[in-house]
Amino acid sequence: MQFENTLRPDDRQMEAFFERAGTGQDGPVVMVNLLKFRDRAAYPDGRDAHISGFEAYTRYGIAVKQIIERLGGRMLYVGAVDGLMIGECEELWDQVALVEYPSRASLLEMVNSPEYHAIEVHRDAGLLGQLNIGARTFLSL
Repeated sequence: MQFENTLRPDDRQMEAFFERAGTGQDGPVVMVNLLKFRDRAAYPDGRDAHISGFEAYTRYGIAVKQIIERLGGRMLYVGAVDGLMIGECEELWDQVALVEYPSRASLLEMVNSPEYHAIEVHRDAGLLGQLNIGARTFLSL
């Protein structure tokens, strides 16, 4: 299995992921976020170069949580990655976050909103890369 940490999906990924948004087939989605932080924040204007990538991303996390909740979603879990039990990878992610959205349409609404675009600078300054995995409920335990 090959993987690549990136900051943004390409057009093909966006189209494939959101093709059900706004259809009768759209439903709740949990985003599994595997996050890798920069050692130091990298703001385009050079500000706050003394803070860590984690601290810059935390600014984003606090603000995006409010947007998520306003759209009917919720943060399910955020935690530090502290080991790998099964499988192999060259380097572990720093953090995992699980975020539930009522639908792909609501997630798309968020990422297209001016409010979201205003806080992305903190996300980009803090993240070295990430994997975003969408999961929908199909089995209730």
